[in-house]
Amino acid sequence: MSKRKDVSRIGESRGGTRQRSVLTLPSIAALVIILIGIALILTIKYRGDQAGRSPRSTINSPTGSAGPDRKAASEPKPNTGTPGASSQLERMEAAQAVMVTVDLDFGSRAPTIADALREIERGYKPDDGTGRTFAILDAYGEPTPDGKLHISMHVSSEKPGIASLTFKRTGEILWNSRIVPATHAPASQAKNLLISLSDASGNSRLLDGSGGSASIMDAKVKDLGTTVRDYWPDGSDREVTFVYSACGCPVKIMARRTGERTIRTKELPVIFPDDPGAVLSITKLMGW
Repeated sequence: MSKRKDVSRIGESRGGTRQRSVLTLPSIAALVIILIGIALILTIKYRGDQAGRSPRSTINSPTGSAGPDRKAASEPKPNTGTPGASSQLERMEAAQAVMVTVDLDFGSRAPTIADALREIERGYKPDDGTGRTFAILDAYGEPTPDGKLHISMHVSSEKPGIASLTFKRTGEILWNSRIVPATHAPASQAKNLLISLSDASGNSRLLDGSGGSASIMDAKVKDLGTTVRDYWPDGSDREVTFVYSACGCPVKIMARRTGERTIRTKELPVIFPDDPGAVLSITKLMGW
């Protein structure tokens, strides 16, 4: 009897537990339904609020004036790699400069910087329909460990329009810019070749070639009244600076005087690759 009674109590205890658990299910279900209903009401209200608002866009929203971002966004998208083909045109003013640095893959052997520049197409689309929009002032670089050519090109913007640099082998656009009118006074209204020469302390002095000197040795050092022949010791190295650009940017080389001539002590940078006339004048003056 005692065992049956114990079993009965165990049974009653289990039955009571099941009964209490069953009684709580309707409450839980009702609570879940209430929560779902609240969520649905909030969702519907949120969507209604959003539907009543105007869409926001930094490109399509009307503004009081067509600013630079809107004008740049209106440029044609990339297609054939022609000037102005990029939808992400940079913008710069005329008579300014920018450095374009890229790694180019020429295959098994990287060329010299001078040869690499011949593989880069200049694209001009001037607003007035004539001339060019930019020029490369100088370029330098070196091969990379993975066999590519790391090249930096110093670019001067000259007039409003579209400007681009394209790698001929692949058609890749290396640089693409919309050049706008300058808001500042240009360094010079006309491009004239200016030459400066450093002294032993590194201070640079402008040379006066107004006398029509055939050699740099005959040119005078401004503010000193002496000739370069007396100013530049034979056998010494000096920094020579050339300016021939709309931006008035300096192009520097290292040279050594050897008698009545000079020689470059470093091959780089390649100077004025887009202005062979200027290079010819410099070559004659320096006696290269």
